[in-house]
Amino acid sequence: MSQLKSEVPRKRRVFTEEFKQDAVRLVVNEGYTFAAAAKAVGVGEQSLRKWHARLAPPPAPCGEDASQDELREENKRLRRELRRAEMEREILKKATAYFAKESL
Repeated sequence: MSQLKSEVPRKRRVFTEEFKQDAVRLVVNEGYTFAAAAKAVGVGEQSLRKWHARLAPPPAPCGEDASQDELREENKRLRRELRRAEMEREILKKATAYFAKESL
């Protein structure tokens, strides 16, 4: 006979915008990794990444006097952003086609 444990549903924690901004500041200003910052404030790493994507200031573009490493990093970041934008566009195209077909 197996024992069934009754699971108590976890309450969803709600964080203030100020808390989220402070957590993002650890990554942006203090140089913490996402994992270290998430552990320090007691949240999941994915939650922190979502907050970062929404709240962090966009990185400044490289200037004329940028080093090769800075240019490479910016190029990597821009390629990532482009891939994401292209993927989102494809999803929207498919959704538009689907809903157009459904409305006929």
